[in-house]
Amino acid sequence: MNESSRSSAPALADQLLHTARCVAAVARGQSLSDALPAVPDALRPGVQALTFHTLRHLGLARAVATRLVQRGPEPLVHALLCTAIALLSADDGPRYAEHTVVDQAVAALRRQRRTERQAGFLNACLRRFLRERATLLAAVRDDPVARFNHPLWWIERLRRDYPGQWEAILAADNAAGPMTLRVNRRRVSRDEYLETLARAGVAASAVGEDGVVLAKALPVGELPGFAQGQVSVQDAAAQLAAQLLLEGREWRPGDRVLDACAAPGGKTAHLLERSDADVIALDVDAQRARRITDTLQRLGLQAKVLVADAANPGGWWDGKPFDAILLDAPCSAAGIVRRHPDVRWLRRDSDIAALVSIQKALLEALWPLLKPGGRLVYATCSVFKAEGEDQVQAFLSRHTDARRQPGPGHLLPGRASAEGDFNDNAPGGHDGFYYARIDKAPL
Repeated sequence: MNESSRSSAPALADQLLHTARCVAAVARGQSLSDALPAVPDALRPGVQALTFHTLRHLGLARAVATRLVQRGPEPLVHALLCTAIALLSADDGPRYAEHTVVDQAVAALRRQRRTERQAGFLNACLRRFLRERATLLAAVRDDPVARFNHPLWWIERLRRDYPGQWEAILAADNAAGPMTLRVNRRRVSRDEYLETLARAGVAASAVGEDGVVLAKALPVGELPGFAQGQVSVQDAAAQLAAQLLLEGREWRPGDRVLDACAAPGGKTAHLLERSDADVIALDVDAQRARRITDTLQRLGLQAKVLVADAANPGGWWDGKPFDAILLDAPCSAAGIVRRHPDVRWLRRDSDIAALVSIQKALLEALWPLLKPGGRLVYATCSVFKAEGEDQVQAFLSRHTDARRQPGPGHLLPGRASAEGDFNDNAPGGHDGFYYARIDKAPL
């Protein structure tokens, strides 16, 4: 790094301070997607990387911090302590010299009048950690939260659901997912886009039917053709939704397809890229629904976008049955933790039962809207069986006109499906998802 680039780089102390604020916000129950926009633009990329690293090692960092501190400091100081411990104890992630981490963490506190008096306390804690690191890490080795960096209830639920795979799932959660794109086949073929990437010096490979996996992530502004609507960012697992809903039939104008719970619009767009059906995209949140419209405009696509509650069809349905329904239901997001590492620390065990109830209500509300002979794809970005296979089995037991079709079932993060199918994923794999296609018996 030359002197000019070194002088223009954000100070690590500033990045650590904002990282600690983000980690403290997650501890208060705030989503990282809400906390990060408060970070200055110039600092945000570095702060996001540091925050992701800390959240992926937060179980370990908290366990060690508890042994260093008899009485917990105020939240910001505790978050900064955990951030520094995560940087000093993990082999992956950002690399800094030990003395740099300690010096800059202490400097971060000194920049805050409210916390500057605790700079000496933080310095003493971190220097003790460096002196006793091996002993402290050994002391928390048998703590499952420290070992796997997930809440205990989460670990136990995965152990029940996947007795032979739970540790691999947890390990995948703590690794960064690859950047996967979906090629808009209405604008360019995948082979053509791969050639465009190759000419730009971007290494990539094909995945699924419309996907491209980048060897190294890029800002979307640097993706060839992104502004022109040639590609979107979408994980390989999420790209299966349109394929499963549309396959085996030619879709024409007049065929009615509902994308319930559609925001931010990636799956809506994929349906329109692959078919000429009339698509209605529904979301209960007006702000999120605007993102559907923005997504479609960039891609040159059109759908009818409604702000409404899918569980209350009386408020929006015109009475005409649908040929197909995609229900990407609200869920725990337990399958996309590698991309959203705050989720594990925000969720509670009690949330799962509440989400299962919402999913059940949506299935029951939408099933009567499907015409006989039509198809419904139920999806969640969760690996928990309560939100996937258990939910679908219960639905099938209640509806004698429901016919389960072959499908991937539970896709595990970084792996193939729990059933052993869909093995065409590139290194790094896909997110965790669940899919079931259910057809309604014809009259």
